[in-house]
Amino acid sequence: MISIGIDVSKDKSMACIVSPQDNVMVKPYEIAHTDKELERLCSYILSLDKEARVVLEATGAYHLPVVLKLKEHNIFVSIINPLLMKKYSSIKIRKGKTDKIDALKITSYGIDNWFHLVDYTCSKDVYDELRFLGRQYSHYVKVKIQAKLSLSNILDRTMPRITSLLTSHNTAKLLKNKLLDFVEEYLHYDNILALGEDSFIESYNRWAKEKGYRASDRKAKTIFSLASIGIPTLSSSLSSTKMLTLENVRVMKEINKTLDIILSQMQELANVLPEYDVVRQMSGVGEVLSVRLIAEIGDVRRFKNGSSLVAYAGLDSPPYESGQFIATKRSISKRGSSLLRKTGYEVIQCIKSTKPTEDSAVYDFVMKKQNEGKPRMVANIAGLNKFLRIYYARVKEVYSVV
Repeated sequence: MISIGIDVSKDKSMACIVSPQDNVMVKPYEIAHTDKELERLCSYILSLDKEARVVLEATGAYHLPVVLKLKEHNIFVSIINPLLMKKYSSIKIRKGKTDKIDALKITSYGIDNWFHLVDYTCSKDVYDELRFLGRQYSHYVKVKIQAKLSLSNILDRTMPRITSLLTSHNTAKLLKNKLLDFVEEYLHYDNILALGEDSFIESYNRWAKEKGYRASDRKAKTIFSLASIGIPTLSSSLSSTKMLTLENVRVMKEINKTLDIILSQMQELANVLPEYDVVRQMSGVGEVLSVRLIAEIGDVRRFKNGSSLVAYAGLDSPPYESGQFIATKRSISKRGSSLLRKTGYEVIQCIKSTKPTEDSAVYDFVMKKQNEGKPRMVANIAGLNKFLRIYYARVKEVYSVV
């Protein structure tokens, strides 16, 4: 057996080839991530007269060119969790870190764990694309939060308390936001007061009808009352006030537009998958959360059982025993996808808010835990654990029929 260890970095890697008893066949050398050099590596591996296995660490997107080229030639490739490699390296007495040393360590890991290595299998393109889109969606959500905080800071100085009055509760309609449209129209309390109450009510109702919102004299009077008693701390006469307000609104609308485009693409891709309808019908899962769940979980058939999916989310609680001591209060490992945990937590919040009467197993379980005196977070995590097991069973059943 021959182990080929590859320490992957951006645009290049360090490769080393070792046979048993630490017989270094090829000393660590640098490989650029080009078709020519990777093709040369593949040709050399295929020319070996003994079984060869390539071992490398997961490094985000950097290792993908290497893995895809190796799998084109049906070469055994095992992708190792960096945490496992870190713990394996920690047994050495003398510490040291260079690309060459790392390549040798990865190669040695391949020899020592030869029979535990798992060959990497490429997932369907649709799952890879969904995962990529899901990560981008999460990124833009973070950008949106920062932009929203920036706009809120400005509005606290130009229209105090307006955000609580015009907050949109329908997060599914990203392109329709009453607060943004209102701020873009009126900009400052001074502009509202300048119209007078009757003129503003007429103006507000006309604006609401044009934008597709419900006209309301009562709402208009409430806004005018806020403008009357509010104390703006940023003058409307400053040119920067109008510029910054409009720019923040524009940025928020552009982010919402981007999120809507990404979400539409995710829904289009997920709609062709056999599990989409099943996931969509689960309690607490709507149009947005269904595709986000599928994107992050991927092909459920790669998990051995429901417990494996729970462990992938980092919700498992590893046992801890020593002698006669058996730990009863254990925390979740968090050794898994943090994005799946966040998405799952949103699902549990939706289930609790809708209080379903049908398909209520998860909701009943969460309420049972809370009634037992469990803290709210503990009950939610327990409910998410149960939800993922149900998700696994239902989606796996779909594929068993297909």
